[in-house]
Amino acid sequence: MRLQQSPAAARPHVGGRRDPHRLTQEMLMIAPAVLLLACFLIAPFLLSFWTSMTNQPLVPRPTPVRFIGMQNFIRIFNDPLFWTSLWNVTRFTIWVLPIQCGMAFATALLLHQKIPGRNLLRGMFFLPAITSMVVVCVIWGTLFQYPSGPLNQIIGFVSAGRIQPIDWLGNPRWAMFSIVLLSAWQAYGFQMIVYLAGLQGIPDELYDASRIDGANVFQRFWHVTMPGLRPTHVFVLVITTIQAFKLYTQVAILTQGGPSGSTETVVHYMVRTGFEQQKLGYASAVSVILFVIVLVIALLQRQLLRRFDV
Repeated sequence: MRLQQSPAAARPHVGGRRDPHRLTQEMLMIAPAVLLLACFLIAPFLLSFWTSMTNQPLVPRPTPVRFIGMQNFIRIFNDPLFWTSLWNVTRFTIWVLPIQCGMAFATALLLHQKIPGRNLLRGMFFLPAITSMVVVCVIWGTLFQYPSGPLNQIIGFVSAGRIQPIDWLGNPRWAMFSIVLLSAWQAYGFQMIVYLAGLQGIPDELYDASRIDGANVFQRFWHVTMPGLRPTHVFVLVITTIQAFKLYTQVAILTQGGPSGSTETVVHYMVRTGFEQQKLGYASAVSVILFVIVLVIALLQRQLLRRFDV
C-alpha cells in the first residue's frame, strides 16, 4: 500500500517560489527558539552595550546617569589589571584545553570498548561534571592545603621526602596550574559524553571494511575514528574554550584573584568592579569586550579547523 504525499509536500515550490503555506509553517516552528534567543541573548547584550556607554552605578544615586560614550572602554584598555586578567584567562585556556579534552577523549575511547561494567564506569566518570563547583572547590581546597594537605603528603611519600611541600594556592607559580587541574577534573565528564556520542555515531561497517583491508588498530584509529570525529572535535574545542574564558567560581572561592593577581580573570575582574565598586557601566563594558573576544576566538577556531580538515 503506497502512501500518498500531501499537496504541500508534493509541491514545495509554486511557480519557482516556495509554497507560502509551508514557509509559514516553518516560520511558526522556529519562532519559539528565535523568541527565546531574542529575550535571553540578543536583548541582554544590547542592554549591556547601551549600559557600557553610561556611568550607570549598581545602586541608584541622586547623580543622574549620563551618556559618556567610549570612556569606559578607554579606561579598561588603560588598566593594567585588565590586561593581567586577560593574559591569565588566556593562559588558563591554553593549559586546560589539552588536559581536559585529552582526558575526555582518552576516557571515551576506553569506555567505548566492550569492557565489564562500562555503564557503571561511565556514570562514575561523569559524576564530577554534575557536582556543584562549590563542592568541588571545597574538596580540592582540602587536597591543596599547605603544608600538610593530602596532595603534598602523597608527593612527599612518592619522592621519599625529596620534594618539599608545595603551596599550591599561595604560590604565584602554582596557583593557576592548581586551578587548571581542578577545572579539568570537574568538567571533562561532559566532553567525555560528547565524544562517546561521536564514537557511537561512526558506522561499524567502516571498521569491518578496514579489518578486511588488513588495517591494524592504529590505522583504524587514524583513518576511521579520527575522521569520523571531526565535527565532535570542533564542537568540543569551541565549547571548552568558551567555558574556559568564563572562569570565575574557582577563583572566587579559592584564591580571590591572588596571589599577586596571578589568578585574576576577566569575569572576576568584571564582578569586582560591578558589585564591589558598584560601577555597573564599567562592568558592562568588560562584558561586551569579553563577548567579542570569545566570539572572535570561536570563529577563528572553526575556520582553522576547517582549513586543516579537522
